[in-house]
Amino acid sequence: MTTLGVYDIGNQKVSEIELDDRVFGAKINPTLFYDVVRRDLASQRKGTAATKNRALVRGGGAKPWRQKGTGRARAGSRRSPLWRGGGTIFGPMPRSYSFSLPKKVRRAALKAALSLKRQEGKLILLNDFPLEAFKTRQVLDVLKRFQVEDALIVTDERHLRLERSARNIPGIETLRYEGLTVYDILNHEHLILLRPTVEKIEGVLMS
Repeated sequence: MTTLGVYDIGNQKVSEIELDDRVFGAKINPTLFYDVVRRDLASQRKGTAATKNRALVRGGGAKPWRQKGTGRARAGSRRSPLWRGGGTIFGPMPRSYSFSLPKKVRRAALKAALSLKRQEGKLILLNDFPLEAFKTRQVLDVLKRFQVEDALIVTDERHLRLERSARNIPGIETLRYEGLTVYDILNHEHLILLRPTVEKIEGVLMS
């Protein structure tokens, strides 16, 4: 078990928490990061690029000219890819770029990403993140106390005031633990977890 300090929004240590080494002390494998991030980004691709093949372009119902006797090359349709305005050969068509990875691989990569932030000293644990109202300035003041400009804030449940107050701050992203991905963790310099979030993450990854 690894012990890490828990702070309030004033950057004052209020307690300590033991982190499960199976989650926050896992082996770091860059290959897992590559595979899982590539999968996450591929699943976000729209896959809507399309061209018209010879079956989709307009025209071509009648044979342009008779088969023999004209001195020209034989032609059967105006939709031929060889003709101007004809169909496209092997052009892009709507498709899904997503692919699957084993559940064990996805979990191992997530554990490795959490462990990496802890080893780098970029993991910050907060006891809570209370806000009196929808105030971006309050969130900025808290981040300034921790000298953080680029961070992912993960909550254990919906934190409406925090989500709305932080959404306009460049480099700051807020999400709940259910949607946590390796890409989100690696895409930010710091990782900020609320204390209840730690227990939720460990519960999910060790189930």
